[in-house]
Amino acid sequence: MTFRKLPALILATLAISALQPFSVCAPVGPEGAPSEPAPAPRVADVAQPRSSAFSLGRVRLKNGSAIQGDIIAERADRVIVDLGFDVVAIPRDDIDSVTTEAADDFSDNTETETGDSALFRTAPNQPALTVKENVSRVGEAVVQIRTPTGLGSGFIIDPAGYIVTNQHVIAGEYNISVTLFRSGRNELEKVVYHKIRIVALDPRLDLALLKIEDLPAAVTLPTLPLGDSNTLNEGQTVFAIGSPLGLDRTVSQGIVSSRNRPLGGQLYIQTTTQINPGNSGGPLFNLQGEVVGVNNMKPMITGVEGLGFSIPAAVLKNFLRNRDAYAFDARNPNSGYRYLEPPRILKTSGTANSEQ
Repeated sequence: MTFRKLPALILATLAISALQPFSVCAPVGPEGAPSEPAPAPRVADVAQPRSSAFSLGRVRLKNGSAIQGDIIAERADRVIVDLGFDVVAIPRDDIDSVTTEAADDFSDNTETETGDSALFRTAPNQPALTVKENVSRVGEAVVQIRTPTGLGSGFIIDPAGYIVTNQHVIAGEYNISVTLFRSGRNELEKVVYHKIRIVALDPRLDLALLKIEDLPAAVTLPTLPLGDSNTLNEGQTVFAIGSPLGLDRTVSQGIVSSRNRPLGGQLYIQTTTQINPGNSGGPLFNLQGEVVGVNNMKPMITGVEGLGFSIPAAVLKNFLRNRDAYAFDARNPNSGYRYLEPPRILKTSGTANSEQ
């Protein structure tokens, strides 16, 4: 059986931007004067079973501070907020506004790696949604990648325009474009960026990191969180978004057949999710909307379907953390390897041809 890495087509998958950090401040009264102590939460306010439909919210105080947490209850005289480590009752007299958002948003449980490696984020403990609901949540962060020789898929991991795809999608190419699909008011809008820089790549891992260089300063791109591929289970539902055969925004669904299938010295996620030429570089999702793999190959045998392979997210994270080691060198665009020049054959007076 021979395996072939798929031709290219990129989709950037939607990820929802993380909420800004907040500080928990004691409520204060008008003009900065201390207010009366807030009444302690009553048992009736906090002892009720919490519904899965609770609201994540932000309470903005009249002094300009803000408190963020789970809105348990709103009363005529106070708002009850669960901060995770404590439950507080905030008097209505000290509140300027209360805003809430859906609990299935990525933003609240988002964690971003810090330090020099800060380029991707995770979103642990997100609730599982149906594939249909997830497509609406993540679809805009999946992109299509074009080169003069083919198409591929990819996905956005950072709002500054960093995109992950397969190395074989862009191997040897400089003229790369990225197409984003954004939902307009009445129609689907295609946005194409032509100034794309290759940041890092590795042909052995078949991973590449790109960056949109002509991104307007006012544009903030949707991003996708990376999941934990080590926690996948056989039989778990997964789905892919990509551009097989150039058919952009195509969704396919399957299960994990094997979490760690060894092929050619590398471990892959084996899945029944349909993966075809053009899916290369696109994301494989779990039902939490996290990227758990990067789709990259299938067996090219007539009649063989339901047998696709993805690069685990754990491998991708390591590649991103060490992207400086895989930095692209314009003098050697096809791979991260350097080759010695072959010996030249010169004519000599004694022999017709001999190696020198």
